[in-house]
Amino acid sequence: MKIDLLILAVIPVAIFIWWIRLKDRYEKEPIIKLISYFILGIVVSILAIIFELYLNKVDIFMGAIKDLYIAFFITAFTEEGLKAIILIPILLKDKDFNEKIDGIVYSVFLSLGFATVENIIYLMRESSDLYLQLGITRGLISIPSHIMFAITMGYYISKYKFEEDKKKRNKYLAYSIIIPILLHGVFDFILMIGYRWAIIVFIVYIIFLWKVNLDKIDKFTLYSKIRFYKRKYKNGKGDKID
Repeated sequence: MKIDLLILAVIPVAIFIWWIRLKDRYEKEPIIKLISYFILGIVVSILAIIFELYLNKVDIFMGAIKDLYIAFFITAFTEEGLKAIILIPILLKDKDFNEKIDGIVYSVFLSLGFATVENIIYLMRESSDLYLQLGITRGLISIPSHIMFAITMGYYISKYKFEEDKKKRNKYLAYSIIIPILLHGVFDFILMIGYRWAIIVFIVYIIFLWKVNLDKIDKFTLYSKIRFYKRKYKNGKGDKID
């Protein structure tokens, strides 16, 4: 593998690792633990490749139904479903998962491990005169989208863990799986539409993803800040932020 191709694939991942670490500034997670979730994401990516190769072989649909099948089932259901199946049981047992922002941080690190493998594969497939363009495009669109889906998943996992009401807990657990799959499916389906107006829909959708998910992470960052200073100065009790 060419070193410049590898650097192009890894640079956006490194940038987003730095970004999520900045968001988790009040009680940072152990580096070794973050690396383990990143590696877990690599494993999930390999599993997803195997499943997707098989599902592509049994694709019997045509036209728009085929696009829906690829976007929502082969890609979104497989990738987000595998992430959820592996992440949720491990994360809920993790002793370092002790505040709401942690669910997002660990989810994002797993997703970045996943995105790294995916990015390298896509760039290796591209011709040498176009992989720079593809690398920039994926760095600006594809990798951030994986982060947005991960924020959604981690947000609802955290809501599940720290919620006391059983009915709400079950709802949040379902949301942590279903909503990322739907968001991912819509993302891929819009990209697959062959109409010119789809680019406008796609831009609006990207803005929507960023707005909704940055609000989620900012909300939990505020929770972390309040929790940190209450523990530091011990001048109040209760740190619940819905």
